[in-house]
Amino acid sequence: MERIILGSADVYIQAFDGSTVPVTADICKPENLMAYISGGASVEYKPSFYTAKDDTGKKSKTIVTEEEVTLKTGIMTFDGNKFKYLCDTARVTEDKAKKRRTVKIGGIDNRQGARYVICLHHKDAVDGDIWVMIVGNNQAGFTISFEKDKETVVDEEITALPMDEEGTLLMYEEEMTESEAAAV
Repeated sequence: MERIILGSADVYIQAFDGSTVPVTADICKPENLMAYISGGASVEYKPSFYTAKDDTGKKSKTIVTEEEVTLKTGIMTFDGNKFKYLCDTARVTEDKAKKRRTVKIGGIDNRQGARYVICLHHKDAVDGDIWVMIVGNNQAGFTISFEKDKETVVDEEITALPMDEEGTLLMYEEEMTESEAAAV
């Protein structure tokens, strides 16, 4: 099948305990919806290579030396609790009597060392759904802009970390059509 992917995705997130990555049905639940996003989402795989060549240019060998996966998205529905996903030193306190949520950011001693499972779920009733999952954390910082004629969208860039003993950085899963499943 030649799938045409149209539209955005929902972003789900939960803490990763370092053991087993959950199946998509376990993470893509309403309680794990990170936020509604603006500007879509993208996942980038970037390998680095080393090529050894002889002096005559007749022999060469190339190997992959590094791999990097990053997930980028813009968070449009935002509250102070989202900072824990954006910043490893964020601390959130809530005072119910005063109806205030306070977030403190910074101080290396406040680093949590948190890792998260992040799953993009692209819904497609025609060609089938797609899920893209990584384990990682935001390593690009963030900017919050307040503009008179535009919604505030907080961009995040999550760097993938190995999610299993094989060193997997990205998991892509898609629904198959009836004819594809029958051919397997």
